[in-house]
Amino acid sequence: MEPLLNSARAGFLLQTKRRYFLVGSNHAQTKHRVLKIDRTEPKDLVIIDDKHVYNQQEVRELLGRLDQGNRTKIGQKGSSGLSRAVLAFGIVGFVRFLEGYYIVLITKRRKMADIGGHFIYKIEDTTMIYIPNDSVRVTHPDEARYLRIFQNVDLSSNFYFSYSYDLSHSLQYNLTLLQRPYEQWSSAASSTEEEVHTQSKQDSFDIFEDEGLPTKELLIYGRPVHITLIARRSSKFAGTRFLKRGANCEGDVANEVETEQVVHDASVMSFTAGSYSSYVQVRGSVPLYWSQDISTMMPKPPIRLDQADPYAYVAGLHFDQMLQRFGSPIIILNLVKKREKRKHEKILSEELYRAVVNLNQFLPPSHCIDYIAWDMARYTKSKLCNVLDRLSMIAENVTGVLRTNCVDCLDRTNTAQFMVGKCALAYQLYALGMIDKPKLQFDTDCVRLFEELYEDHGDTLSLQYGGSQLVHRVKTYRKIAPWTQHSKDIMQTLSRYYSNAFSGVYYTSSFHPQLCSVLNRIYF
Repeated sequence: MEPLLNSARAGFLLQTKRRYFLVGSNHAQTKHRVLKIDRTEPKDLVIIDDKHVYNQQEVRELLGRLDQGNRTKIGQKGSSGLSRAVLAFGIVGFVRFLEGYYIVLITKRRKMADIGGHFIYKIEDTTMIYIPNDSVRVTHPDEARYLRIFQNVDLSSNFYFSYSYDLSHSLQYNLTLLQRPYEQWSSAASSTEEEVHTQSKQDSFDIFEDEGLPTKELLIYGRPVHITLIARRSSKFAGTRFLKRGANCEGDVANEVETEQVVHDASVMSFTAGSYSSYVQVRGSVPLYWSQDISTMMPKPPIRLDQADPYAYVAGLHFDQMLQRFGSPIIILNLVKKREKRKHEKILSEELYRAVVNLNQFLPPSHCIDYIAWDMARYTKSKLCNVLDRLSMIAENVTGVLRTNCVDCLDRTNTAQFMVGKCALAYQLYALGMIDKPKLQFDTDCVRLFEELYEDHGDTLSLQYGGSQLVHRVKTYRKIAPWTQHSKDIMQTLSRYYSNAFSGVYYTSSFHPQLCSVLNRIYF
C-alpha cells in the first residue's frame, strides 16, 4: 500500500478465518486503503491490493459486508464474523522461517524529528502475528528456535521510519525527486502486484538512527537550527565483529554504515521555502577477503587473508558500488596501523594500498580514488602529536565522499567521522548564514551537542557490531577523559570480547538478511 499522507493515523488489522484485512487511513480519515492477506496458504504469502482508495462511507460498507458474509449464520450477532486483531501504525514486514509467514506490525510510535515537514518516528513497540489459520498450519519442531533468534533484534530501539520521507536515501537524492509526481517518488519500494506469492522487496539498507533523540535543536544568535544524524546500515553482509570481516564476492563489506548529517534553519520547515544542508560519509570494513579465527581465544585473533586477489577484484566491485552511489571523488581514510613489531593490522594496510594503486591504473585521473593512510593509534600514544588537530587538517581537504575505516570501524572511525562531521557542520552553518566564518571551537554548546549525537551514534553501531559501547571516545583522544573513564574502557573491552567470542553466532543469525524478507518501507 502506498503511504497516504505524512501524519498517518493508526490503521487496524481485522481478521476472518480465511483472511486478514489491513486498513490504513490518512490523518483526516477521508482516505482509506485495504490490504487483503490470505490465511489459507500454509507457506506462501498471498497479498491482494485492490488499488482502490475508499472514502469513509465506502470503507464502512465494505467492512460491514465482510462482517455479515463471514458469520456462521447470516445476520446472527455474536457468531464469528469480522473481528479486530490489533491496532497498528505500519508494517515492518513479513517473515517466514520453517512454517508459514508472520506479519510484523508497529503498535507504538513516537515522533522524533521533522525534516522538511515530514515527520520521523521511532518504533516504540511491535507485534508479530502468524498469518495461516490453525486448520492449515504445518508445524515444525525448530520453528520456535528461529522465532527466538529473530526476536533477538529489538525493533523498539534504534529503528526509525517516516510515512512520506524516504530515509533509505540522502536528502540530496530525495530533493531531486521533488520535481516528479509523488506517486513515482513513493512507488519504488511500495509497488505491489495484484496477487503476490512469497514475493517481497528488500532494499540493501536497514534503517535505524541513534538511540535517543536523533535531532538536536540549537539557537544561534536567536535563529533556530536543527541538526539530525541519520545512519543507514547495509544488510547485505551483516553480522557481528569477528564473524563478518572484509568483503564478500559481490563487493559488499561488513559493518557498512552510511552516515548523513542534515542541518536546516528551523524557522522555515518546508523543503521548497526553507534552507537545508546535508553531508554524507561512509564507514565499512577493509574491502578484502580477510577474517579472524576466534577459536584461538585470544583478545586479538590473528588476521588472515583468506583468498589471493592480485587484480583487486573484490575491492573493484566495492568501489564501483560507491562510485555509482556517490560519484567521484571517493576518498579513503585508512586508520589501520602501519608499524607493528609483529604484523597484524599492517597486513590489511599493505593489501588495501596495493588494491587502490591497481584500481587507479584503470580510472581517469579526475576520477581516481584518493587514498589517505594515517596510523591513528600510533599518533595517539605520542605526547607531541595532537590527534584531533591532524584529523581537522584531513577534514579541511575533503572534497568528496569520505570512506573511513580502521579494523573494526568503531572507536577510531567514529572519532574521525566526528571530526570530519564537525568540519562539515561549520561549513553548513556558514552556508546557512548562521556564523561569520566556517570554524567551530570545542567546548561550545553547538559542538558539545554535536559530540553527543556522534557518541550516541557510535554507541549504537558498536553495540550492534561489537556487542559493547564505544571503548575510546572523543574525550579519550582529546586526553581530557576523567580517570574513572579508564576503568569503564576496560569493562567495555571485556564486554566486547565476550559478546563476540561467545554470543556472536547467535546474534549474527538475527541480523542475517536471508533470515527474513523485510520490506524497507513503512506502509499506511
